[in-house]
Amino acid sequence: MDGTIYLDDQLFDGALEFLEEIRNGGGRYLFLTNNSSKGVEDYVKKLRRLGIPAEKEDFITSVDAMISHLHRYYSQAALEKKLYVMGTASFREQLTEAGFQVVNGKQAMEAEAVVVGFDRELTYEKLEEVCVLLSRGVDYFATNPDWVCPTAWGYVPDCGAMCQMIEHATGRKPYFVGKPQPDMVEMALKKFGYEPEEAVLIGDRLYTDIACGVNGGIDTIFVLSGEGTMEDLAESRVKPTWVMKNIKEIYHEIRL
Repeated sequence: MDGTIYLDDQLFDGALEFLEEIRNGGGRYLFLTNNSSKGVEDYVKKLRRLGIPAEKEDFITSVDAMISHLHRYYSQAALEKKLYVMGTASFREQLTEAGFQVVNGKQAMEAEAVVVGFDRELTYEKLEEVCVLLSRGVDYFATNPDWVCPTAWGYVPDCGAMCQMIEHATGRKPYFVGKPQPDMVEMALKKFGYEPEEAVLIGDRLYTDIACGVNGGIDTIFVLSGEGTMEDLAESRVKPTWVMKNIKEIYHEIRL
């Protein structure tokens, strides 16, 4: 969403018309986001505020992908594992509501795995606790490898940048579960019964959005309204099916 249909509270020209065209044509749009800092309810409120009809079922997030991955990784023992979560209160709450044991405070050092997300509430205390746990060899997962999160005025460090900081301190790299892994694409297709050839992924980042679509076996559209540039494309091994300036250009193309 960030950099593709809006920046902060600024909806891009053509975004609403594009989404209406999809629905009017009998299709479906889904929002796939690597941002774990907010719950789906917050996204629903934001999109409605921007004039976009949205419901909870219109979203698949990196938190959904994390929950699915932890269940697969730990199988029947998933809900018995104690997790230390470096993330926002919303991220911790979502994992708790899914039945996971999230530990902090005096119980932090009992954790059997570290889970990192885009933490807008990051403190040095959290970083220290993560480093101690990782030095003990606990499992290590993260929601997404994005270096930055776009804003209306520039960029701020995202989960990938935070994990790189931790890597410099501990030598440990996490397993990233969000884009570019194909999980969210596969979850979307399975959830609504579409075939890969019936879907396209639109995004502004080659190394996460477009790579996710490629890894998931669907067509992709790289838009230049967010982080990615034509210079990035020239240097990237990941190649989209199409390149367009923004969502407005996509809308005009499908109207032809």
